[in-house]
Amino acid sequence: MGIKISDTKDIKIEDIIALYKANQWSAAKKPQWLYKGLLNSHTLISAWDKERLVGIGNAISDGFLVVYYPHLLVHPDYQGKGIGQLIAGEMQKIYSDFHMQMLTADGNAIDFYKKNGFEIAGDTIPMWIYNGDEH
Repeated sequence: MGIKISDTKDIKIEDIIALYKANQWSAAKKPQWLYKGLLNSHTLISAWDKERLVGIGNAISDGFLVVYYPHLLVHPDYQGKGIGQLIAGEMQKIYSDFHMQMLTADGNAIDFYKKNGFEIAGDTIPMWIYNGDEH
């Protein structure tokens, strides 16, 4: 499989929405906000099978101490092939020395992130104000 990892922000909105819809993420219901949010991320890493967007991850950061990873998703047809690990690895190249790396994980994503070095944050409790029914 010839997957190419890229840090380009030159990604068509249609490709992003198709990926989010394939994963049934509610952010696809707000395409313009999703697109603008991803393009304004501190870092945006994408995975490509030729011209097809098959994975994406983004980071929001102050650039020095703290980074938050809101999204990392891989098209269902490509899951289990190491693409998520490639994207996470690219993020670690940038943020591994940061004081705090944070994310919120649920379901099968918990095991994925544990395999990639994340751990449950002590006695902290995730909290949010959220207008969606899943991711």
